[in-house]
Amino acid sequence: MRLGRHGHCLHSWRDQAVQQVRIRERRAMQNMQQGGNAPILASCPMVRFRWSGAEGRGVEADVSAYLLTASGKVRDDGDMIFYNQPVGAGGAIRFDPADQGSFKLDLPALPDAIQKIAFCLTIDEAQSKSHTLALLEGAEVVLADGNTPALSFRPWLAEATEAAMILAEAYRRDGQWKFRAVGQGFNGGLAPLARSFGIDVADEPVEPSPPAARHFERVSLDEADDAVALVPGETGFGELLATLNWSRGRRGRQEQNEGIDLDLCCLIEMNDGRKGAVQAIGNMLGAFDVPPFVLLCGDDRTGGDGAGEALRINGEHWEAIRRILVFINVYDGVPDWQLAAPSLLLTMPGQPSIDIRIDAGRNDRRICAIALLENDRGKLTAMRKVEYFADQRELDERFGWGLRWQAGTKT
Repeated sequence: MRLGRHGHCLHSWRDQAVQQVRIRERRAMQNMQQGGNAPILASCPMVRFRWSGAEGRGVEADVSAYLLTASGKVRDDGDMIFYNQPVGAGGAIRFDPADQGSFKLDLPALPDAIQKIAFCLTIDEAQSKSHTLALLEGAEVVLADGNTPALSFRPWLAEATEAAMILAEAYRRDGQWKFRAVGQGFNGGLAPLARSFGIDVADEPVEPSPPAARHFERVSLDEADDAVALVPGETGFGELLATLNWSRGRRGRQEQNEGIDLDLCCLIEMNDGRKGAVQAIGNMLGAFDVPPFVLLCGDDRTGGDGAGEALRINGEHWEAIRRILVFINVYDGVPDWQLAAPSLLLTMPGQPSIDIRIDAGRNDRRICAIALLENDRGKLTAMRKVEYFADQRELDERFGWGLRWQAGTKT
């Protein structure tokens, strides 16, 4: 798929109307943190993009939306909505170039196959011009409707090396649409972003350049004890988001895995010696701004929620954390690790995404230790584990946490 461009000119009356919309939204704005989510109360909301700083620097930015199935992929090229393809899903989503770009949604009209909409921002000709998202000051995405408070997310872009980013997404959960702040960057611009959704976009031609620092788009840890070490930026790691997704089952075996409930959990050890756990069982959900600086958000009970479950780790306090063991618990349903095919994605600003997938396992064990995050003299080392245990007590003994465990449930 090759994309063309065309310019847009706004009339003065339209500029005035845009400013009035901005003023109304600012009066009732709810600012979101990365990884946070909120219900979408309106059936036909608007999603708007805003930024500044591009004028005078020769920076051209584009916005786009991708209609995604439960697999995280588009059905075909028609599910990419942007300036050259402004209408999708029979009119259920429409692109408007005004005010730097917005999308009008008709959520009830979206096909059942569409489980998620990813809203993205990209820099045009980023590689040839050496431009990144850091040139877009105050970039944000806003979800608004005239009758409901606006939701806003503004990612930290001051040191961004990426040229494309998923700013936010709308997703279905139990028949309700929700809006989530994502902030996942992609080096290389539009092409790798679109390919991640299943659309083949030609790469931007660039002249050879001198060797530079290597930036990964995604690192996959596939073998036992595979690891990657990350160095914090000047402002630390920012927010690390650990997201768990899994499959409800393959065709022909769906009933065997119907309703399986995987829980994302972790054990934490602080540098001052304190230890604990974050998990839905016992309502031990943690905290983001105070110790343990890890918060559990989301509780996908079937694997059908495209947003999955997530742990928010406050990287600004990474110096207070010694190690975090991320594990999965089969809370309800028959364990079938190969059928569920869980995957863990670790993302944070200015760093490569880290992907850990499970394609087989011990079906007589309900616990899987999937990743160990360790503080190595300020660096963050992420190591694949994928070891199986009968319960949390056995997991604890294997990794030497020393906690006392008792039976519990989640609400």
